[in-house]
Amino acid sequence: MLSQSLRRVPLFSSLSDEQIAALNAVAQRRSFRRGEVIFHKGDAGPTLFMITQGQVKIVLPSDGGGEEALLGVMDTGDFFGELSLIDEQPRSATIVASEDTDTLVLHRVDFLEFLSANPELAIVVMRVLCRRLREADEFIEDAIFLDVPGRLAKKLLELAETYGRDTPYGTVIGLRMTQQELAAMVGATRESVNKHLRAYRARGIIEIDRQRIIIYKPEELQRRIY
Repeated sequence: MLSQSLRRVPLFSSLSDEQIAALNAVAQRRSFRRGEVIFHKGDAGPTLFMITQGQVKIVLPSDGGGEEALLGVMDTGDFFGELSLIDEQPRSATIVASEDTDTLVLHRVDFLEFLSANPELAIVVMRVLCRRLREADEFIEDAIFLDVPGRLAKKLLELAETYGRDTPYGTVIGLRMTQQELAAMVGATRESVNKHLRAYRARGIIEIDRQRIIIYKPEELQRRIY
């Protein structure tokens, strides 16, 4: 049921049955296949998307269109598109489904009316926006003060914390990604990231198996950050 899907989204998990029913009346389902673009940077943004199942990546294309920066990924329970929904400006990034993804969609007029009637939800949205702003500030700080191997080590630890699965032989990052995507995450070239991944692998710090990274010695990565 749609109401159960809404309840699984952390943004709405604390709402009453009556509030969920009100959202249920205006929310719509939309599904995307792996690799499908949900929206492009510069598109009009009249909708908010909430992931009920799947994963998307946030991409910032270059002006020339030849390269792109991978700003991050979002999983089940995350939401995106809120900036354009609130300020009515074009989309600030491109969103691509990195696997088959199901979403719930709210249009601007419905979402803003719901916020007006339920101001406590606005606080939750503000907290998420603050967290994302802090993450953007941290990304800039890392780009200034950390070299490529340091940024790579930090990103691997962050991915392990978010997507890691502990096994007897190490922490498996449960996120398939190419070296190009990892390079985009740390603001480096694929060749540079490949070189440092090989160095970490040669020292027994990590292993790479079918686009999945296994971390054997997280303490060694932690030392590389400072």
